[in-house]
Amino acid sequence: MAALVVAAPGTNEHRAAVSQVRQTRRSRDRRRHIILAVLAVLIVGVFALTLMVGNTFYSPREVIGVILGQDVQGASFTVGRLRLPRAVLGVIAGVCFGLGGVTFQTMLRNPLASPDIVGISSGASAAAAFSIVILGWSGTRVSVFAIAAGLGVAMIIYLLSYRGGVSGTRLILIGIGIAAMLDSVTSYVLAKAPQWELQEAMRWLTGSLNGTKWDSVLPVLLVLVVLAPILVSQSKNLSMLQLGDDTAAALGVRTERTRIILIVAAVGLISFATAAAGPIAFVAFLSGPIAARIVGPHGSPLIPAALVGALLVLLADLVGQFAFGARYPVGVVTGALGAPYLVYLIIRTNRAGGSL
Repeated sequence: MAALVVAAPGTNEHRAAVSQVRQTRRSRDRRRHIILAVLAVLIVGVFALTLMVGNTFYSPREVIGVILGQDVQGASFTVGRLRLPRAVLGVIAGVCFGLGGVTFQTMLRNPLASPDIVGISSGASAAAAFSIVILGWSGTRVSVFAIAAGLGVAMIIYLLSYRGGVSGTRLILIGIGIAAMLDSVTSYVLAKAPQWELQEAMRWLTGSLNGTKWDSVLPVLLVLVVLAPILVSQSKNLSMLQLGDDTAAALGVRTERTRIILIVAAVGLISFATAAAGPIAFVAFLSGPIAARIVGPHGSPLIPAALVGALLVLLADLVGQFAFGARYPVGVVTGALGAPYLVYLIIRTNRAGGSL
Protein backbone atom coordinates (compact mmCIF):
# COMPACT_ATOMS: atom_id res chain seq x y z
CA MET A 1 0.00 0.00 0.00
CA ALA A 2 1.42 3.37 -0.98
CA ALA A 3 1.98 5.73 1.92
CA LEU A 4 0.56 9.26 1.81
CA VAL A 5 3.45 11.68 1.84
CA VAL A 6 2.81 15.15 3.26
CA ALA A 7 5.48 17.80 2.82
CA ALA A 8 6.75 19.21 6.09
CA PRO A 9 6.06 22.93 6.68
CA GLY A 10 8.93 25.12 5.59
CA THR A 11 10.29 22.73 2.97
CA ASN A 12 10.47 23.51 -0.73
CA GLU A 13 7.83 20.90 -1.45
CA HIS A 14 5.45 22.48 1.06
CA ARG A 15 5.97 25.96 -0.33
CA ALA A 16 5.40 24.68 -3.87
CA ALA A 17 2.17 22.96 -2.82
CA VAL A 18 0.88 26.10 -1.07
CA SER A 19 1.78 28.20 -4.11
CA GLN A 20 -0.07 25.77 -6.39
CA VAL A 21 -3.19 25.90 -4.21
CA ARG A 22 -3.15 29.70 -4.15
CA GLN A 23 -2.67 29.87 -7.90
CA THR A 24 -5.59 27.50 -8.44
CA ARG A 25 -7.80 29.61 -6.20
CA ARG A 26 -6.80 32.83 -7.94
CA SER A 27 -7.49 31.28 -11.34
CA ARG A 28 -10.86 29.99 -10.16
CA ASP A 29 -11.82 33.35 -8.63
CA ARG A 30 -10.69 35.18 -11.77
CA ARG A 31 -12.85 32.94 -13.94
CA ARG A 32 -15.82 33.44 -11.62
CA HIS A 33 -15.44 37.24 -11.68
CA ILE A 34 -15.15 37.26 -15.48
CA ILE A 35 -18.33 35.19 -15.86
CA LEU A 36 -20.23 37.41 -13.41
CA ALA A 37 -19.06 40.48 -15.31
CA VAL A 38 -20.20 38.95 -18.61
CA LEU A 39 -23.62 38.17 -17.12
CA ALA A 40 -23.92 41.74 -15.84
CA VAL A 41 -22.97 43.14 -19.26
CA LEU A 42 -25.53 40.88 -20.96
CA ILE A 43 -28.22 42.07 -18.56
CA VAL A 44 -27.39 45.70 -19.30
CA GLY A 45 -27.40 44.98 -23.04
CA VAL A 46 -30.77 43.19 -23.04
CA PHE A 47 -32.18 45.84 -20.70
CA ALA A 48 -31.16 48.58 -23.13
CA LEU A 49 -32.54 46.62 -26.10
CA THR A 50 -35.86 46.22 -24.27
CA LEU A 51 -36.10 49.99 -23.91
CA MET A 52 -35.22 50.70 -27.53
CA VAL A 53 -37.30 48.22 -29.54
CA GLY A 54 -41.06 48.11 -29.96
CA ASN A 55 -43.64 49.51 -32.34
CA THR A 56 -41.39 52.57 -32.43
CA PHE A 57 -37.60 52.29 -32.24
CA TYR A 58 -35.79 54.81 -30.07
CA SER A 59 -32.06 55.40 -30.32
CA PRO A 60 -29.72 54.85 -27.36
CA ARG A 61 -29.33 58.64 -27.15
CA GLU A 62 -33.09 59.13 -26.75
CA VAL A 63 -33.34 56.34 -24.18
CA ILE A 64 -30.48 57.75 -22.12
CA GLY A 65 -32.12 61.17 -22.30
CA VAL A 66 -35.36 59.77 -20.87
CA ILE A 67 -33.49 57.96 -18.07
CA LEU A 68 -31.68 61.21 -17.20
CA GLY A 69 -35.02 62.99 -16.91
CA GLN A 70 -34.95 64.93 -20.16
CA ASP A 71 -38.15 65.61 -22.09
CA VAL A 72 -37.82 63.61 -25.30
CA GLN A 73 -40.79 63.85 -27.63
CA GLY A 74 -42.60 60.52 -27.85
CA ALA A 75 -39.94 58.62 -25.93
CA SER A 76 -40.70 60.23 -22.57
CA PHE A 77 -44.06 58.49 -22.43
CA THR A 78 -43.30 55.26 -24.29
CA VAL A 79 -39.93 54.60 -22.69
CA GLY A 80 -40.39 56.36 -19.36
CA ARG A 81 -43.87 55.12 -18.48
CA LEU A 82 -44.28 51.89 -20.43
CA ARG A 83 -40.97 50.20 -21.23
CA LEU A 84 -38.78 51.32 -18.33
CA PRO A 85 -41.03 50.07 -15.46
CA ARG A 86 -41.51 46.80 -17.36
CA ALA A 87 -37.77 46.26 -17.81
CA VAL A 88 -36.93 47.24 -14.23
CA LEU A 89 -39.54 44.84 -12.85
CA GLY A 90 -38.14 42.12 -15.13
CA VAL A 91 -34.69 42.57 -13.62
CA ILE A 92 -35.92 42.79 -10.02
CA ALA A 93 -38.32 39.85 -10.33
CA GLY A 94 -35.64 37.75 -12.00
CA VAL A 95 -33.19 38.49 -9.20
CA CYS A 96 -35.83 37.62 -6.57
CA PHE A 97 -36.76 34.34 -8.27
CA GLY A 98 -33.11 33.42 -8.78
CA LEU A 99 -32.15 34.11 -5.17
CA GLY A 100 -35.20 32.37 -3.72
CA GLY A 101 -34.91 29.31 -5.93
CA VAL A 102 -31.21 28.67 -5.43
CA THR A 103 -31.57 29.16 -1.67
CA PHE A 104 -34.09 26.33 -1.44
CA GLN A 105 -32.16 24.10 -3.84
CA THR A 106 -28.88 24.57 -1.97
CA MET A 107 -30.36 24.34 1.51
CA LEU A 108 -32.24 21.11 0.74
CA ARG A 109 -29.50 19.72 -1.54
CA ASN A 110 -31.93 18.96 -4.35
CA PRO A 111 -32.48 20.80 -7.66
CA LEU A 112 -36.19 19.96 -7.47
CA ALA A 113 -36.55 21.91 -4.21
CA SER A 114 -37.63 25.09 -5.98
CA PRO A 115 -40.48 27.31 -4.72
CA ASP A 116 -42.41 26.87 -7.95
CA ILE A 117 -42.16 23.08 -7.64
CA VAL A 118 -42.92 22.66 -3.92
CA GLY A 119 -46.09 24.76 -3.83
CA ILE A 120 -45.13 28.22 -2.63
CA SER A 121 -45.87 29.87 -5.97
CA SER A 122 -49.04 27.76 -6.21
CA GLY A 123 -50.18 29.18 -2.88
CA ALA A 124 -49.75 32.74 -4.08
CA SER A 125 -51.48 31.91 -7.37
CA ALA A 126 -54.47 30.25 -5.71
CA ALA A 127 -54.87 33.20 -3.35
CA ALA A 128 -54.72 35.66 -6.23
CA ALA A 129 -57.28 33.75 -8.29
CA PHE A 130 -59.61 33.45 -5.28
CA SER A 131 -59.34 37.14 -4.44
CA ILE A 132 -59.96 38.24 -8.04
CA VAL A 133 -62.82 35.87 -8.88
CA ILE A 134 -64.56 35.22 -5.58
CA LEU A 135 -63.84 38.36 -3.58
CA GLY A 136 -63.81 40.75 -6.53
CA TRP A 137 -60.55 42.38 -5.46
CA SER A 138 -57.96 44.00 -7.66
CA GLY A 139 -54.63 45.81 -7.46
CA THR A 140 -52.86 46.07 -4.11
CA ARG A 141 -55.27 43.87 -2.17
CA VAL A 142 -54.64 40.96 -4.55
CA SER A 143 -50.88 41.39 -4.15
CA VAL A 144 -51.03 41.54 -0.35
CA PHE A 145 -53.26 38.44 -0.20
CA ALA A 146 -50.91 36.55 -2.55
CA ILE A 147 -47.87 37.48 -0.45
CA ALA A 148 -49.57 36.34 2.76
CA ALA A 149 -50.63 33.09 1.12
CA GLY A 150 -47.11 32.37 -0.14
CA LEU A 151 -45.67 32.87 3.33
CA GLY A 152 -48.46 30.83 4.92
CA VAL A 153 -48.04 27.89 2.55
CA ALA A 154 -44.28 27.89 3.15
CA MET A 155 -44.86 27.72 6.91
CA ILE A 156 -47.37 24.87 6.53
CA ILE A 157 -44.97 22.87 4.34
CA TYR A 158 -42.15 23.45 6.82
CA LEU A 159 -44.22 22.36 9.83
CA LEU A 160 -45.59 19.26 8.08
CA SER A 161 -42.11 18.18 6.99
CA TYR A 162 -40.46 18.79 10.36
CA ARG A 163 -39.61 15.59 12.26
CA GLY A 164 -36.75 16.52 14.60
CA GLY A 165 -35.30 18.35 11.60
CA VAL A 166 -36.23 18.98 7.98
CA SER A 167 -35.59 16.32 5.36
CA GLY A 168 -35.27 17.65 1.83
CA THR A 169 -37.06 14.66 0.33
CA ARG A 170 -39.94 14.87 2.79
CA LEU A 171 -40.33 18.62 2.25
CA ILE A 172 -40.34 18.24 -1.53
CA LEU A 173 -42.93 15.46 -1.52
CA ILE A 174 -45.20 17.33 0.89
CA GLY A 175 -44.74 20.49 -1.16
CA ILE A 176 -45.64 18.73 -4.42
CA GLY A 177 -48.78 17.31 -2.79
CA ILE A 178 -49.85 20.72 -1.47
CA ALA A 179 -49.07 22.28 -4.85
CA ALA A 180 -51.41 19.77 -6.52
CA MET A 181 -54.17 20.63 -4.04
CA LEU A 182 -53.72 24.36 -4.57
CA ASP A 183 -53.62 23.99 -8.35
CA SER A 184 -56.96 22.16 -8.10
CA VAL A 185 -58.37 25.07 -6.10
CA THR A 186 -57.15 27.48 -8.75
CA SER A 187 -58.71 25.41 -11.55
CA TYR A 188 -62.04 25.25 -9.70
CA VAL A 189 -62.06 29.01 -9.10
CA LEU A 190 -61.27 29.72 -12.75
CA ALA A 191 -64.04 27.36 -13.89
CA LYS A 192 -66.54 29.46 -11.92
CA ALA A 193 -65.18 32.81 -13.10
CA PRO A 194 -67.15 35.18 -15.33
CA GLN A 195 -65.48 36.06 -18.63
CA TRP A 196 -64.21 39.50 -17.59
CA GLU A 197 -62.71 38.26 -14.31
CA LEU A 198 -61.28 35.17 -16.01
CA GLN A 199 -59.17 37.33 -18.32
CA GLU A 200 -57.68 39.29 -15.42
CA ALA A 201 -57.01 36.15 -13.39
CA MET A 202 -55.37 34.33 -16.31
CA ARG A 203 -53.13 37.31 -17.08
CA TRP A 204 -51.99 37.30 -13.48
CA LEU A 205 -51.55 33.52 -13.25
CA THR A 206 -49.55 33.23 -16.48
CA GLY A 207 -46.78 35.53 -15.30
CA SER A 208 -46.64 38.75 -17.24
CA LEU A 209 -44.88 42.12 -17.24
CA ASN A 210 -47.62 43.74 -19.34
CA GLY A 211 -48.99 46.98 -17.96
CA THR A 212 -46.30 47.31 -15.28
CA LYS A 213 -46.36 50.61 -13.42
CA TRP A 214 -43.94 52.10 -10.94
CA ASP A 215 -46.25 51.55 -7.97
CA SER A 216 -45.93 47.77 -8.47
CA VAL A 217 -42.14 47.96 -8.91
CA LEU A 218 -41.25 49.88 -5.75
CA PRO A 219 -42.49 47.32 -3.13
CA VAL A 220 -40.51 44.52 -4.78
CA LEU A 221 -37.42 46.73 -4.98
CA LEU A 222 -37.73 47.60 -1.29
CA VAL A 223 -38.08 43.95 -0.29
CA LEU A 224 -35.10 43.03 -2.45
CA VAL A 225 -32.96 45.73 -0.81
CA VAL A 226 -33.92 44.43 2.65
CA LEU A 227 -33.89 40.64 2.15
CA ALA A 228 -31.10 40.08 -0.39
CA PRO A 229 -28.37 41.24 2.05
CA ILE A 230 -29.79 38.85 4.66
CA LEU A 231 -29.43 35.93 2.25
CA VAL A 232 -25.94 37.00 1.20
CA SER A 233 -24.89 37.33 4.86
CA GLN A 234 -25.99 33.71 5.38
CA SER A 235 -24.16 32.39 2.30
CA LYS A 236 -21.44 30.61 4.30
CA ASN A 237 -23.99 28.95 6.57
CA LEU A 238 -26.01 28.01 3.48
CA SER A 239 -22.96 26.28 2.01
CA MET A 240 -22.42 24.46 5.30
CA LEU A 241 -25.98 23.12 5.23
CA GLN A 242 -25.09 21.31 2.01
CA LEU A 243 -22.85 19.06 4.11
CA GLY A 244 -25.77 17.87 6.23
CA ASP A 245 -27.19 19.09 9.52
CA ASP A 246 -24.81 17.10 11.72
CA THR A 247 -21.70 18.32 9.94
CA ALA A 248 -22.98 21.89 9.79
CA ALA A 249 -23.78 21.86 13.51
CA ALA A 250 -20.31 20.48 14.26
CA LEU A 251 -18.85 23.40 12.32
CA GLY A 252 -20.76 25.87 14.49
CA VAL A 253 -23.87 26.51 12.39
CA ARG A 254 -27.15 26.89 14.27
CA THR A 255 -29.00 24.81 11.72
CA GLU A 256 -32.66 25.41 12.56
CA ARG A 257 -32.19 29.12 13.16
CA THR A 258 -30.26 29.46 9.90
CA ARG A 259 -32.83 27.44 7.98
CA ILE A 260 -35.74 29.57 9.25
CA ILE A 261 -33.91 32.79 8.32
CA LEU A 262 -33.18 31.43 4.85
CA ILE A 263 -36.74 30.21 4.29
CA VAL A 264 -38.37 33.46 5.44
CA ALA A 265 -36.04 35.60 3.31
CA ALA A 266 -36.36 33.39 0.21
CA VAL A 267 -40.14 33.05 0.48
CA GLY A 268 -40.46 36.81 1.00
CA LEU A 269 -38.55 37.48 -2.22
CA ILE A 270 -40.55 34.89 -4.17
CA SER A 271 -43.90 36.08 -2.81
CA PHE A 272 -43.36 39.76 -3.54
CA ALA A 273 -42.02 39.03 -7.02
CA THR A 274 -44.99 36.75 -7.70
CA ALA A 275 -47.41 39.41 -6.45
CA ALA A 276 -45.92 41.97 -8.85
CA ALA A 277 -45.31 39.88 -11.98
CA GLY A 278 -47.25 36.69 -11.41
CA PRO A 279 -45.70 33.25 -11.01
CA ILE A 280 -43.22 33.44 -13.90
CA ALA A 281 -42.76 29.74 -14.49
CA PHE A 282 -39.49 27.93 -13.82
CA VAL A 283 -37.22 30.98 -13.36
CA ALA A 284 -36.59 30.03 -9.73
CA PHE A 285 -36.12 26.43 -10.84
CA LEU A 286 -33.69 27.10 -13.70
CA SER A 287 -31.52 29.93 -12.38
CA GLY A 288 -29.49 27.92 -9.88
CA PRO A 289 -28.61 24.94 -12.14
CA ILE A 290 -27.71 27.23 -15.06
CA ALA A 291 -25.53 29.37 -12.80
CA ALA A 292 -23.80 26.31 -11.37
CA ARG A 293 -23.13 24.98 -14.86
CA ILE A 294 -21.50 28.18 -16.18
CA VAL A 295 -19.80 29.44 -13.00
CA GLY A 296 -18.86 26.14 -11.38
CA PRO A 297 -19.61 24.63 -7.99
CA HIS A 298 -17.14 26.73 -6.02
CA GLY A 299 -18.22 29.83 -4.13
CA SER A 300 -21.66 31.05 -3.16
CA PRO A 301 -24.34 30.36 -5.79
CA LEU A 302 -26.49 33.33 -4.76
CA ILE A 303 -25.10 36.15 -6.92
CA PRO A 304 -24.68 34.01 -10.08
CA ALA A 305 -28.24 32.68 -9.74
CA ALA A 306 -29.59 36.20 -9.22
CA LEU A 307 -27.89 37.43 -12.41
CA VAL A 308 -29.06 34.39 -14.39
CA GLY A 309 -32.62 34.93 -13.13
CA ALA A 310 -32.62 38.57 -14.25
CA LEU A 311 -31.21 37.64 -17.66
CA LEU A 312 -33.75 34.83 -18.11
CA VAL A 313 -36.73 37.09 -17.43
CA LEU A 314 -35.47 39.91 -19.67
CA LEU A 315 -34.66 37.54 -22.54
CA ALA A 316 -37.92 35.61 -22.21
CA ASP A 317 -39.94 38.83 -22.21
CA LEU A 318 -38.08 40.10 -25.27
CA VAL A 319 -38.60 36.79 -27.10
CA GLY A 320 -42.27 36.67 -26.12
CA GLN A 321 -42.87 40.15 -27.49
CA PHE A 322 -41.00 40.06 -30.77
CA ALA A 323 -39.87 36.56 -31.79
CA PHE A 324 -43.28 35.26 -32.90
CA GLY A 325 -46.22 36.50 -34.91
CA ALA A 326 -48.23 37.03 -31.71
CA ARG A 327 -47.08 38.43 -28.38
CA TYR A 328 -46.83 36.03 -25.47
CA PRO A 329 -46.45 36.73 -21.75
CA VAL A 330 -43.04 36.09 -20.27
CA GLY A 331 -44.38 33.14 -18.24
CA VAL A 332 -45.32 31.26 -21.41
CA VAL A 333 -41.76 31.47 -22.74
CA THR A 334 -40.09 30.47 -19.45
CA GLY A 335 -42.58 27.63 -19.08
CA ALA A 336 -41.65 26.34 -22.52
CA LEU A 337 -37.99 26.40 -21.48
CA GLY A 338 -38.40 24.95 -18.00
CA ALA A 339 -40.78 22.05 -18.59
CA PRO A 340 -38.35 20.00 -20.77
CA TYR A 341 -35.56 20.57 -18.24
CA LEU A 342 -37.78 19.34 -15.41
CA VAL A 343 -38.56 16.15 -17.34
CA TYR A 344 -34.85 15.70 -18.15
CA LEU A 345 -33.86 16.17 -14.51
CA ILE A 346 -36.36 13.60 -13.26
CA ILE A 347 -35.27 11.07 -15.92
CA ARG A 348 -31.57 11.63 -15.11
CA THR A 349 -32.20 11.22 -11.38
CA ASN A 350 -34.15 8.01 -11.98
CA ARG A 351 -31.44 6.53 -14.24
CA ALA A 352 -28.78 7.37 -11.67
CA GLY A 353 -30.72 5.40 -9.09
CA GLY A 354 -31.32 8.49 -6.98
CA SER A 355 -34.45 9.84 -5.43
CA LEU A 356 -36.10 13.16 -5.08
